[in-house]
Amino acid sequence: MLKTPLLAGAAALALLPLSATAQDHSEHDPHPGHVMPAADPNAADPVDHSAMDHGTMDHGAMDHGAMDHRSPTTPAEGSGTARLPANEGGHTGLHIDAGGDWMLMAHGFAWGIYTDQSGPRGGDKAYVQSMLMLSGEKQTEWGRIQLKSMLSLEPLMSNFGYPNLFATGETAGGEPLVDRQHPHDLFMELAARVDVNVGDDARLFVYGGPVGEPAIGPSAFMHRGSARLNPEAPITHHWFDSTHITYGVATIGYATPQIQLEGSLFTGREPDEKRWNIEKPRFDSWSLRGTWTPSPAWALQVSHARLKEPEAQHPGEDEHRTTASIQYANGHGLSATAAYSAKNRDPGDTLTAWLAEVNWDLDDHHTLFGRIENVKNDELFNDHADPLHDQPFRVTKFQAGYAYRLPLTGPLNLALGGSIAAFAKPRALDAAYDNNPIGATIFARLSIGH
Repeated sequence: MLKTPLLAGAAALALLPLSATAQDHSEHDPHPGHVMPAADPNAADPVDHSAMDHGTMDHGAMDHGAMDHRSPTTPAEGSGTARLPANEGGHTGLHIDAGGDWMLMAHGFAWGIYTDQSGPRGGDKAYVQSMLMLSGEKQTEWGRIQLKSMLSLEPLMSNFGYPNLFATGETAGGEPLVDRQHPHDLFMELAARVDVNVGDDARLFVYGGPVGEPAIGPSAFMHRGSARLNPEAPITHHWFDSTHITYGVATIGYATPQIQLEGSLFTGREPDEKRWNIEKPRFDSWSLRGTWTPSPAWALQVSHARLKEPEAQHPGEDEHRTTASIQYANGHGLSATAAYSAKNRDPGDTLTAWLAEVNWDLDDHHTLFGRIENVKNDELFNDHADPLHDQPFRVTKFQAGYAYRLPLTGPLNLALGGSIAAFAKPRALDAAYDNNPIGATIFARLSIGH
């Protein structure tokens, strides 16, 4: 194993030349920082594409990155039906006018990552994370239709995933994953959404499909601007985001530019180890969420859910999960999230977690990011003979990182960077984790869009 201090030093040396030799590449990007926002789900006056002569339009010459079908005050769309601050903008990437009032979009990324986690439970691994979003959208006189898909090739990775100290959740080889992050499934979303106008600024909507995300918690971490360039899943992932891949979801909601109220029926069980298939929907769980977007800079949500036996390592235990979050984006490169979650096992204890994270684009090239999270976790020792089995421990993770962003051609972008993490934990964990475990990660991120 490459020792973590050496990795951290190498990462620093690799990144310093980038900072020292940074050049003005503005001539390669005529619209630096510009994003292609998503279509406005609450617009009173949608664009009338029927009046356009699509037969005479030169789509090859169109600058789809400059097209804007949404109001600057309309909340941005996160994962599932979650809202983000309007200043986050919409998904950037490849946008194609397909005719018939349909707009197609492709957005995604592939991360080449190397991580080294120290201590007796640490490990090192080179791996690839990936995600591709393909969607179609049509504005109508009565509302909007969306067809949504999201795919990942992470099933090519071992079910044991990659090292991530103090992370828990799901299983591999029938055993609970501890100090590792599981890979995502091939199908992360296969869903549709239909919005129907019920007033100048109000819509009713339905969302659902065989794979989707119910109305619980903030937007999943890989869709938050505050975590855009952070290569590691939060160790609080199963307190906030574990439902972002759910097999069987049906959501109904009411939305205005400021308020969104919604409820979901869904399958509470987390995905199993068979990462390539679509599991049978059960619709045995429910959730409610309210989101307030008082200005383009802010999005606040509260939610509650009852999940039927969500975790394989806790058979017979249901869960009541309550979350609250605040998200901020200034529209000039700064995005931040603060969130709290409490999951009450039935039967069992209540385990809480909180998270704060930030992504700050200093200019067109340089980004600083960080995350602080704290969690009460009783899954760190899965051996029933261990005296620490089922004992809850509160752990805090501190992570900071840097990325150098480089536009390539068209919608393609490259980011090179790294991060380092430290932990605060009870002394009872010293034997298992060492006195001061640390983690270091370096990455190259190739993306369609930002």
